[in-house]
Amino acid sequence: MASSLQDPFLTHTKEEQDEVHQAQAHEDQTTEKHPTSINEAIEEYVGSFGPGQLAQALLVSIAWCFDAQHTFINIFTDAEPTWHCTSPSGCGGAASVCEIGTDMWAWDRGVWASTVSEWGVSCSSRVIAGLPASAFFFGCLVGGLVLATLADTALGRKRMLHITCLMMSLAGLFTSLSPNIWTYSSLRFISGFARATVCTSALVLSTELVGRRWRGEVGVIGFFCFTIGFLSLPIMAYFFQNSSWRVLYLMISLPTFFYSILVHFFVKESPRWLLVRGREEEALKILRSMARLNGKSIDFNIEALCIEEEAWNVNVYSAMKILWEKKWAFRRLLAIMVVNFGVGLVYYGMPLGAGNLDFNLYLSVTFNALAEFPSALLTFFLISRLNRRCAMITLSMVSGVFSILCVFLSRERKGGLSLSKERTWDVLVSIERKGDIKNGWQMGAEFVAFFSCCTAFNIVIIYCLELFPTSVRNSALSLVRLAIVFAGIFSPLLVVLGRENAFWSFGVFGLVIICCGMFSLLLPETRGRPFCDTMEEQECKEGTSSSPLGA
Repeated sequence: MASSLQDPFLTHTKEEQDEVHQAQAHEDQTTEKHPTSINEAIEEYVGSFGPGQLAQALLVSIAWCFDAQHTFINIFTDAEPTWHCTSPSGCGGAASVCEIGTDMWAWDRGVWASTVSEWGVSCSSRVIAGLPASAFFFGCLVGGLVLATLADTALGRKRMLHITCLMMSLAGLFTSLSPNIWTYSSLRFISGFARATVCTSALVLSTELVGRRWRGEVGVIGFFCFTIGFLSLPIMAYFFQNSSWRVLYLMISLPTFFYSILVHFFVKESPRWLLVRGREEEALKILRSMARLNGKSIDFNIEALCIEEEAWNVNVYSAMKILWEKKWAFRRLLAIMVVNFGVGLVYYGMPLGAGNLDFNLYLSVTFNALAEFPSALLTFFLISRLNRRCAMITLSMVSGVFSILCVFLSRERKGGLSLSKERTWDVLVSIERKGDIKNGWQMGAEFVAFFSCCTAFNIVIIYCLELFPTSVRNSALSLVRLAIVFAGIFSPLLVVLGRENAFWSFGVFGLVIICCGMFSLLLPETRGRPFCDTMEEQECKEGTSSSPLGA
């Protein structure tokens, strides 16, 4: 009786028991649950974030560096240089070269220092003075509309990044050969057209291959690279201030060209996009390659993943059409585009308006660039803890208030154009010696406004990634960035108007970002939610079909 209650294994030898254990382990292995989604495949088999994903993210994010350089180069190439009077009798206290004869003055650093001095733009209309920068942002607008859906449909993320970087570099090289302001503006339009989807393709490509936990942090890598590119401009401009403005274009365009070649050979396509497009074998090959780099292996059938190619996604504008037809997607897209318009006006307007501050141009642009470092750090460490809506509203309010404060701290400009030759230390000592700390307060207010705007810019880009599924993510992000660059079209014109009255630049910047930031209240909170891959999956998980704003 007692023996019947014992473990049945006790009646077998040790070898027989080992065979039974092995058989059970084999049975458990054969019946192991395979992943049913790309999220599970990445988390369980590839790894949430490993050396392979890090290498891909770093290489792809370098594109942000070149994007920043091509975007803000106008600050220095189109700046108004300083001038001096050459007439023995003086210039009669003239505040502008347009008020005196051409034989009575000369440019401090030669006629080749800026497009303004080379082509005599300083005495032209304000529209012509702001034309190159506005042409660039208008090109971004057109490029976003034309190229937005190609990364979701025909080309994919990798090929789009390669082609646009190549186009941007070639446009920059030809820009350095421009013979007049009209050719120059046309080439700036082409450069803007090409860069319209550079950052969106890079951001989507780097974040779609990592797990949910590291999505925000990986996205912030691009922001750091953008900061490095932005910061490199005043450094290059300062050390080459006695050279032609054409040298700057060569210095940023040649590295961009070689980078586009690296993208073609070493960057991997997004497996999420490949699966949505029905290219399972290519997706599995990339997943296995990434798992191998992470020290893991993949052994499952790719057909087990529950991702079907969406029937509507048949041509280059299908993504745009579905975003228009789905009411929740359209309302969500419209709300976040309004938010981004306000952010874009300040984000592009502040650096372009640095010359309007009562401060050294190189120093003010450097401060603006440095503001992006703590902004990116703050986003990196807090993105997983920040509620998107509350963060956007708070940052928009802070940026707007301090931008308006710059108007009250400004003083009347008394000649002496913005591109100063004084060294940074001499400027700081001069301010302290004269007791004129108002300039320092103005620079401080501008710094806080731009820092808050940069942080809002970083968060809203991550926010957009989480609001839309894989099948339309790149298109939606491109359209959202269109709102930013659309604001960029107006920024140069407001900056030119702000040279005489600071309200038309910093005052308008502040009012717009505060009003637009309030539209964040219409968006759903997405912190901690997993990526969806299809429109149907998004609707199923969030119940967006019956919700008025897709919340």
